[in-house]
Amino acid sequence: MGKTTGFLEYERRNGPVLCETERIKDFREFHLTLTEKEQQEQAARCMDCGIPFCQSGVMIAGMASGCPLHNLVPEINDLVYRGRFAEAYRRLSVTHSFPEFTCRVCPALCEAACTCGLHDAPVSTKENEKAVIEYAFRNGLVEMPAPPVRTGKKVAVVGSGPSGLAAAALLNSRGHEVTVYERRDRVGGLLRYGIPNMKLDKSVIDRRIRLMEEAGIRFVVHADVGKEIPASELEQQYDSVILACGASQPRDIKAPGRDADGIFFAVDFLSRVTKALLDTDFQTYPTELAEGKNVIVIGGGDTGNDCVGTCIRLGAKSVTQLEMMPEPPGERTPSNPWPEWPRILKTDYGQEEAISKFGADPRVYQTTVKEFHKDKKGRLKGATLVSLAPVRDEKTGRLSMVPVEGSERKVAAELVLIAAGFLGSEAYVTGSFGVETDARSNVLTEKGHHRTSRAGIYTAGDMHRGQSLVVWAISEGRGAAREVDYDLMGYTNL
Repeated sequence: MGKTTGFLEYERRNGPVLCETERIKDFREFHLTLTEKEQQEQAARCMDCGIPFCQSGVMIAGMASGCPLHNLVPEINDLVYRGRFAEAYRRLSVTHSFPEFTCRVCPALCEAACTCGLHDAPVSTKENEKAVIEYAFRNGLVEMPAPPVRTGKKVAVVGSGPSGLAAAALLNSRGHEVTVYERRDRVGGLLRYGIPNMKLDKSVIDRRIRLMEEAGIRFVVHADVGKEIPASELEQQYDSVILACGASQPRDIKAPGRDADGIFFAVDFLSRVTKALLDTDFQTYPTELAEGKNVIVIGGGDTGNDCVGTCIRLGAKSVTQLEMMPEPPGERTPSNPWPEWPRILKTDYGQEEAISKFGADPRVYQTTVKEFHKDKKGRLKGATLVSLAPVRDEKTGRLSMVPVEGSERKVAAELVLIAAGFLGSEAYVTGSFGVETDARSNVLTEKGHHRTSRAGIYTAGDMHRGQSLVVWAISEGRGAAREVDYDLMGYTNL
């Protein structure tokens, strides 16, 4: 695949990125693209390795290695190298529902497992994918025609995030009549309100939704199933129901003063910012949320990083990002060999912008909040931080982070954003449908399947597997669609 000696002839080059001082002025995407010729050279680095771990999507040491969608990466890279972008799109669309989403927000599991990355920089598969899908949209190649024949079967999808959209698209293409229910005011779920616009421009979602509507998929917004719409109503109206509501229970921080005015869950904060931007067509920024404030972000993951970048754009006075765990190593350790997911230190866009604006990395490791402080009106004014030390239990071997006595210190804070992850699906939805859940409140199914404990009710995405990646959500949605189709028709060709 690709040019036999390409990985020896070309060094990896990423598309240009707007400098930090420019990009923090607005909420536009700031990752630019290479020319088609330059992208062809990058695809030429795909090295005909024989065993393409990039497309394996297997679990190694508890982490995914390679693409869960099993995109045939070497074939796509070969077609990009040869300048056959239309064919590359057709090849990609066989396994992938929405490349325009993952090419922007996926951490690139394919690249982490790339054989070229064992001793050199991996192939830029993520940017190759972006070049392919954007070429396809520019040239009118992305089509979702209405199916020529309808099966007479009706399916409801509850949740319009990536898993719900993926399931809806496949089931509609099969000829089933699909209706997607979304409790918010706009379609997209996590894609719309959980990911900032500078990371995923919302027009990218809108253009895909238009195609899906033209294909015959019906979207219903302001539809909170389990509250405003009883589960029994959907079960009566539809032959099958897919629950794809996400893992939307945020993990809280239990510390004195938690009720102070100025403490928000990260997803609520990010949603509020995005909605304000969309409601004003990006003419007004909700600067009142963070301008002039000392901000503490609790959580070192992707959502925490998004909070850092968002608060900087809203004019925060300072941003500190707390991470309970120790700082990761700069390079792979012997216990974390390729092709495992590399558990190494990564500096994302929000941290880069904080370094540029404030002169230092915002992350503080092995630290958490011990207490929040309020003024006389109940408004947040500060917090007491405490250092943590790793202690391993001699019996279980489990590592715990334990507060270090005497390490407490007070800091100013007028805004705290809790980005400590999610616990699972919301009880009012699972309770309404009467489906069984596991210890983490994820909807319970047989391993590798999407059928719940209730006949005709299926599940997909984070609601099924717990908080995860967009690429896994799409994979889950496609898998659920296949099971629904099989059960409705007695066979499936999806």
